[in-house]
Amino acid sequence: MRYVAIGDSFTEGVGDELPDGTARGWADLVAAGLAAEGPIEYANLAIRGRLLEPIIREQLPAALGLSPPPTLLSLNGGGNDMMRPGMATPRLVELTREAVRRCAEAGVRLVLLSGADPSDRLPFGAVMRRRGAVLTAAIAQMAEQHDIVFVDVFNDIEIRRAAYWSPDRLHLNAAGHQRVAGLVLTALGHPGAAHVVDPGPAESRRVLAEARYYREHVLPWLHRRVRGRSSGDGRTGKYETWTPVAANR
Repeated sequence: MRYVAIGDSFTEGVGDELPDGTARGWADLVAAGLAAEGPIEYANLAIRGRLLEPIIREQLPAALGLSPPPTLLSLNGGGNDMMRPGMATPRLVELTREAVRRCAEAGVRLVLLSGADPSDRLPFGAVMRRRGAVLTAAIAQMAEQHDIVFVDVFNDIEIRRAAYWSPDRLHLNAAGHQRVAGLVLTALGHPGAAHVVDPGPAESRRVLAEARYYREHVLPWLHRRVRGRSSGDGRTGKYETWTPVAANR
């Protein structure tokens, strides 16, 4: 099997950093889970901050152009689009449809994922939830029409709990990525209970904690937007060529 993942920070693995600072994430964990069934090579072209159009226009051709070609490709995108004014859901659906068509033409099995829903604790979270719900429903319908595996992380209620999220409240932490990996492996026919964390203490939402959150996470994000910058500027995919994966990775 040759598995390639494309997408944004969700697929790159931001929030699940190893001791050396390298992002791991659910796609790496899926590759390791698949390796338990037999030899696998893995590539991950996802880059944080990417909108869906660059994912389809740049990462998808690079993924399908790998030599030898992939046998399995996972796609998630649209989360960054949802944080931009004027998001056009029909355009995102059409871009996803293009990916479906190109993978079918190439004979590559496609897995579509919706991202986890971070909106409970984000500024303007209600807007993001409405946009995410509409996009997720459209992608789910498309997957059903084309008999494609669809992993609906957006509507997974468990993963909305604070215990699965990083301090920035936008990216999953290690537990969140582990849960997504379990959902994906189950959808691919490798059954196993998705990761569940203990309830733990209630999340602090005191005034000082909220002020610190806005200072450390929201303001830097707004500053990048004003400057037209992205967290992924200058970055490349972390595994741009086929990499053998061990089952205990």
